[in-house]
Amino acid sequence: MIGFVLKKAFFDLWDNALRLAVLNIGFIASVAFFLFVHWLLEAFALLPSAVSACIFFLGVLWCSVYLAASAMCVRKISDYATFGFDDFLKALHSVWRCGIIYGLFVCIAALIFIFVIPFYLLLNSPAGLLTASLFFWTLIILLIATQYFFAIRARLSVKSIKIIKKSFLLFIDNPLFFIGTACLALLFFAVSILIAFLLPGPAGIQLFLDEALRLRLLKYDWLEQNAGADRGYIPWKTILSEERERHGKRSLRGLLTPWKD
Repeated sequence: MIGFVLKKAFFDLWDNALRLAVLNIGFIASVAFFLFVHWLLEAFALLPSAVSACIFFLGVLWCSVYLAASAMCVRKISDYATFGFDDFLKALHSVWRCGIIYGLFVCIAALIFIFVIPFYLLLNSPAGLLTASLFFWTLIILLIATQYFFAIRARLSVKSIKIIKKSFLLFIDNPLFFIGTACLALLFFAVSILIAFLLPGPAGIQLFLDEALRLRLLKYDWLEQNAGADRGYIPWKTILSEERERHGKRSLRGLLTPWKD
């Protein structure tokens, strides 16, 4: 299944590279704006530490809202459609609360990583090391489990509390799948650095996660239609047959040399 997810995400990214790049440029511009404001205010503010914390907080909240709106747009690509600027503005209006909630979670996680974990490590005691480890691995698990937070909101249109619930239910039922897609998302992030985050960038990573979630949810449609089926054996070839037919037979060779097809 992962192979088909990667294939579909790659070709969808290729076909919509300009749209995704524009989304990424908007995200880069947002980050750059808050960094500039941080530099400007820190240079003249009476309380630079307080200003830094405030700018960081506002920046994370806005970037989270931006990513939530982006997830609504890339969902259309996964569904073989396109999106425009109006779609992004409408998405901002509908998902800003969801974005703020996840942004608060990111802020709390950052505070724990920056202050709480180092504090317990500096205690130089077994209890401190154990506590720091518990905080660290708990946050890692939470981040892995909530990687589909925006994709679930975009695809299932549920409230934030239900998004969190569904995230953990899906994670518990598909732990290796979640770990695998998290590792791939990190790989795409590393590749994005080489291309200045234009591609795949945040939007491309969201597209990959949305593709993965959409196809993974087909498993539950199949289980619902086949009550009593063995949950340990999921016939992905059968489940994805319609998707493969809809996607068509595309290859990297055909992409680079279309005149030979």
